[in-house]
Amino acid sequence: MITVIGNANIDLIAQADTFPLQGETVRGKDFQTAPGGKGANQAVACAKLGHKVQLIGTTGTDSFGEMIVANLRKQQVDTSYITQVEGPSGVAVILLMEGDNRIISIPGANHALSLERMKELKSIIGASQLVMMQLELPVDTVWYVLKLCKDLEVPIIMDPAPSTSFQMEYMPYVRYLTPNETECAQLFGISIEETVTNYPNQLLVTLGKDGVCYHDHEEIIFVPGVPAQVVDTTGAGDTFNGALASRLVQGSDLQSAVEFANVAASLSVGKFGAQGGMPTMLEVGKKAENLANENK
Repeated sequence: MITVIGNANIDLIAQADTFPLQGETVRGKDFQTAPGGKGANQAVACAKLGHKVQLIGTTGTDSFGEMIVANLRKQQVDTSYITQVEGPSGVAVILLMEGDNRIISIPGANHALSLERMKELKSIIGASQLVMMQLELPVDTVWYVLKLCKDLEVPIIMDPAPSTSFQMEYMPYVRYLTPNETECAQLFGISIEETVTNYPNQLLVTLGKDGVCYHDHEEIIFVPGVPAQVVDTTGAGDTFNGALASRLVQGSDLQSAVEFANVAASLSVGKFGAQGGMPTMLEVGKKAENLANENK
């Protein structure tokens, strides 16, 4: 079982031909609501690839909370450890323009995912094959889980978003850190090549259409990007993380897992919504087979 500890939101998505400047109003093209939140997204990515996954999280008492839980159950995510707290659920306001996005995340009930709750679920977390975390959580909650998993030898994949919440002291506790190239620059302040060399087989930098970069203890590895028709990039990183986790717990070596996750992420951008584009195992397998045939 993979355990995801993180936020679950409803995304409020507005599409326009251009992003508004400060003080400017622009006419939008479309508006939709969709399930989201990095924790929920990563859990759904695992589930759609056929792996057992549970989400530890919190929702509010509003209608959004009911929508969040109903969707997770529909996607075959175990919701046994999602609790409800008084007040609004988390939301993300997403602006889309020609496949690009800008996001304002409002945590709401997600910030009730407390240290005390983690202590209550110590045995559940400790029994996991792998734990996935993001940084839209209280700091003491993050530290408790990191130290617990280190003591119990449960590997952690950490998505360092938002990057402003990251602490360098987390690194010895994290099995894999998966920043995108912008986050990597913000966290380490040196080139990607230098950074991955300092953290071999631990730091996996996602480069969007250019693929993934990491160091395997011997050399820098660039896993090339997979061509895709981009509709919406929201959730591509979450798809990568979920696919990476699902492959690693099945015993894949790191390079194979990264290649698989890279294909999954490329498929995710071809449809609208963070979770809407997340592929199934069949879809990833078919895409990987087509790529292999093209490269013969």
